[in-house]
Amino acid sequence: MAAPASQRSVVFVDGIRTPFGKAGPKGMYAETRADDLVVKAIRELLRRNPQLDPARIDEVAIAATTQTGDQGLTIGRTAGILAGLPETVPGFAIDRMCAGAMTAVTTTASGIGFGQYDVVIAGGVEHMGRHPMGEGADPNPRFLADRLVDQSALVMGNTAENLHDRFPTITKERTDAYAVNSQNKYEAAKKAGFIADTLVPVATRSAAGWGLATEDEPPRPGTTVEDLAGLKTPFRPAGRITAGNAAGLNDGATAAILAGEDTALELGLPIGMRMVGFAYQGVDPAVMGYGPVPATEKLLARTGLKIEDIGLFELNEAFAVQVIAFLEHYGVADDDPRVNQWGGAIACGHPLASSGVRLMTQLSRQFAQRPDVRYGLTSMCIGLGMGGTVIWENPNFDGAK
Repeated sequence: MAAPASQRSVVFVDGIRTPFGKAGPKGMYAETRADDLVVKAIRELLRRNPQLDPARIDEVAIAATTQTGDQGLTIGRTAGILAGLPETVPGFAIDRMCAGAMTAVTTTASGIGFGQYDVVIAGGVEHMGRHPMGEGADPNPRFLADRLVDQSALVMGNTAENLHDRFPTITKERTDAYAVNSQNKYEAAKKAGFIADTLVPVATRSAAGWGLATEDEPPRPGTTVEDLAGLKTPFRPAGRITAGNAAGLNDGATAAILAGEDTALELGLPIGMRMVGFAYQGVDPAVMGYGPVPATEKLLARTGLKIEDIGLFELNEAFAVQVIAFLEHYGVADDDPRVNQWGGAIACGHPLASSGVRLMTQLSRQFAQRPDVRYGLTSMCIGLGMGGTVIWENPNFDGAK
């Protein structure tokens, strides 16, 4: 009998994303294929890391929530071929709704930790302009007829309204203020050059001709609380969820290189951060935005860490209420500077299955700037009632407190 493989340290080498676009016929990616967005991200990773022989890549895992059309056909494999990887490099597709790219990372990281992979590419894509969430889906009628889930569970905006109901201290005024802060932090990070470093320009084509996407399309710099106060509440009369305090419908792709730390050192690859652990947890689908809380609780218990040990948070802003519910649970202020230093999805967008790697890429870049921080956390809520959290360690930590 073969001896079991020993556990290895898993590292995040590098991450990249396309600029995020607005979904729809007027968005910058309206005439761009989803798989071409992934290909662009993969090629940029290889360009930035020329010391990595593409033949050394053991797997390509790409997530998409709506796996059809140009997001179908086992997109991890097809994108790898289109990106020019050797035919020996396999690939697969993965789906965990908004946490698709996060799951692509944690799934392949498990293979690295067990010694079955050395280097992988993991990421995600969502072209919500071509493939609206739920397109072609056929939910089993027993979900509603047998009351397995509340009817609101199938509409994410309704679940966010439900979360407001559960936490009456989280008012619309608080979520609007949080959203304005997200826009402001994103704009400051953009002006400082931090966002551009995470992006790969993408050639676009439309009826007007060729263009070049070099920055995110969704941000609304200069947004004020007064601007948000009068927006419509589409999910409930006199509700609290608006287009201003939630992420929009977006198109975009992300990709990252992960490796065993020993392999990264062998190949001379940079080490952006080390994976400490990850956890997923289910919750009532009607309040899916609460998922990050029990997922984080599970992971803190597994790792022996406390929330006070976390020096940087990258929380996906599907809805402001979801982030504030997480912060309130842990006694963290809505405007705590450790949280989403460069703004979040309310500003830059949330192309569903791609977003997990955006969080990781930004945390990795922030670690390089913050040797005083040892641990960081990426977390997100997930449709149909789940949450996912990954804790990372900063390789640049210098022991300062």
